[in-house]
Amino acid sequence: MTSPARALAGTALAAVALAACVAGPLTSSGQAAAAFELPPVNAVLDYQLGAAYTPPQGVNLVTRDSTATTAPGIYNICYVNGFQTQPGDRNVWLNQRGHLILKDSSGKPIIDPNWPDEFLLDTSTSAKRTELAGIIGGTIDQCATKGFKAVEVDNLDSYLRSKGKLSVSNNLAYAKLLADRSHNRGLAIGQKNSAEQAARGRSEVGFDFAVSEECHRWEECSSYSDVYNEHVMDIEYTDDLRGTFEDVCNDPDTPATTTLRDRYLVGPGQSGYAFDHC
Repeated sequence: MTSPARALAGTALAAVALAACVAGPLTSSGQAAAAFELPPVNAVLDYQLGAAYTPPQGVNLVTRDSTATTAPGIYNICYVNGFQTQPGDRNVWLNQRGHLILKDSSGKPIIDPNWPDEFLLDTSTSAKRTELAGIIGGTIDQCATKGFKAVEVDNLDSYLRSKGKLSVSNNLAYAKLLADRSHNRGLAIGQKNSAEQAARGRSEVGFDFAVSEECHRWEECSSYSDVYNEHVMDIEYTDDLRGTFEDVCNDPDTPATTTLRDRYLVGPGQSGYAFDHC
């Protein structure tokens, strides 16, 4: 549901943001990265990881999986699973990159309990981080080639599921390599979730914006906005709202760019599809 005042303000601010480009920061090698364009603020976001379809009227910002093509005429963010494996790549990782999969004390791969088809990647050493960044960096390069303007790198918080094998600093050091790769390709990069790491993500990694899932549900939106200001976008899900979606949108801590989606992010016409925005 759209707040009229917010919509009017958003139109003007989004136009300014879309026109603005940011001079590239210095990478870890000390060289200036390419200029990149930040996502529009106060935007209407459609979150299309489950299915890529023509965005509803009024949408000017979309996130799609790295395997998808871009939506024409709007700002596109490329989803990259940077810290865990994708289900379809299971055999490649097991058979060709097994040394880069995190393993428990018995030598078994550690999986994400919520996504049992995903292995955690081993960011525990500099050598492994460098090798992983080369592999995932290839996906980031593909995002740039396809015309995406930014990437969001998922599962920064994999250390929480690592059975003590990974640290926050391991993952932030690895994220820095991915941020440098993104900036070198002229892409902005977003921090995905991990509200408690926002300050370090901004200062140590060089994240340019934040993408949160359910920051209103978990009462952590201000943890992002205190660091990234208006460059925060949030996705809430129909099956686990705190109050109604009207309550979400009326909360002053809720980012202006907030979208309501169904949990499995299906396309229009499929059972359970939902899309709304503040």
